[in-house]
Amino acid sequence: MANSWATLGVDLHVEPTGPGLRKGLTNGLREAVRSGRLAPGTSLPSSRSLAADLGIARNTVAEAYADLVAEGWLTARQGSGTRVAERTPPGPHAAASAEHRPRERPAYDLEPGSPDLASFPRAEWLRAARRALAVAPHHAFGYGDPRGRAELRTALAEYLSRARGVRADPGHILVVGGFSHGLKILGAVLRARGVRAVAVESYGLDVHWKLLAAAGLRTRPLPFDALGTNPGDVAGAGAVLLTPAHQFPMGVPLHPDRRASVVDWARRTGRLILEDDYDGEFRYDRQPIGALQGLDPDHVVYLGTASKSLAPGLRLGWMVLPPALAEEAVAGKGGIDTCGVLDQLTLAEFITSGAYDRHVRAARLRYRRRRDALVRALATRAPDVHVTGIAAGLHAVLRLPPGTERTVVQAAAWHGLRVHGLRRYRHEGAAVEPLDALVVGYGTPPDHAWAGTLEALCKALP
Repeated sequence: MANSWATLGVDLHVEPTGPGLRKGLTNGLREAVRSGRLAPGTSLPSSRSLAADLGIARNTVAEAYADLVAEGWLTARQGSGTRVAERTPPGPHAAASAEHRPRERPAYDLEPGSPDLASFPRAEWLRAARRALAVAPHHAFGYGDPRGRAELRTALAEYLSRARGVRADPGHILVVGGFSHGLKILGAVLRARGVRAVAVESYGLDVHWKLLAAAGLRTRPLPFDALGTNPGDVAGAGAVLLTPAHQFPMGVPLHPDRRASVVDWARRTGRLILEDDYDGEFRYDRQPIGALQGLDPDHVVYLGTASKSLAPGLRLGWMVLPPALAEEAVAGKGGIDTCGVLDQLTLAEFITSGAYDRHVRAARLRYRRRRDALVRALATRAPDVHVTGIAAGLHAVLRLPPGTERTVVQAAAWHGLRVHGLRRYRHEGAAVEPLDALVVGYGTPPDHAWAGTLEALCKALP
């Protein structure tokens, strides 16, 4: 028979309220936190321990914890267990209004742009590092070739050719510290070549536009319609920046006719296409779309990174450069290699050993399951919300009823969610009809927290 006490070092008094075990336990824990009886930072028993003490199923406790994490009352971190979230304890007259204040910090991060960091392949990465260090020549630890380690450039050339259809020569690959580093180098090179304007997509990341502006380049947004970005109007631009395989954030690929058209423009005018293949490994409901660079390696700069496939903290990216641009880009990077040699050697070994392919396949399955759970939850709980851009990548676009985006973003914050509206990604000069939508990244929350995250998201939707 269940009792009202649980112990983990000290006794924890729980007073379930309301019908049902899960709801009663959730309400009882919430009230203990809201009243200040459980102070911020207090460690709670494990779900196994509390379930044993209460005489109930472990899943019931785990689901109650997940609900309260999603609401922002608790936090759950690997290695730290479940704790009461840090927040200002309410005074005697504040308890009634506590639910009407935004949480101090989000319990879950649904901002797109990051993978599940908890799934980083630590053991495999460590094995690759040991193997790479065991055979690395002594000179590898010097200042090095500014293009990056030959081992990594060779491994990338083989992998990108096989997996993404890129025509790559190791001598024309430049290892950089992520996409932004590569774009900064290209911005300086373009400016030195006399370029004054770069065409960009109407929806994208302002940090990229600002990097181009810092190099003295104007950004001109391209039209966007039902077929995605329309690069037909690029007159006056010295280059165009595109996400052709999976437009960010709208999630549609560049239409085949438009792929051919923009490549023809670059070939005819001698201009450059900057291809951001930010999540090329993750395709679910369609055949992978090959890199645009494969159509014309002389006029397309291919940029990729390990940020989505492994972790942004590695700060490893690469540019596959047209032969005529390679020298200038290498000079723009500097006279020595500025990327950590140990991580370069490890990534090279990780790729050549097959560990990278295995990791990507496992991640692809994991993210597809999350995406499918998101689609099912919305179909049941928020049928008026239309989900798009889900055939690939680590995020989805949730189309909202007109005029509701701002209030939904605010409601999400109240439920402990960090999520952005589509307007955040719209270029200020874009001549497109504003759409109300959320851009929901499903890469960041760990697997054990995904059900609670979906619950909180559905509560915030109209």
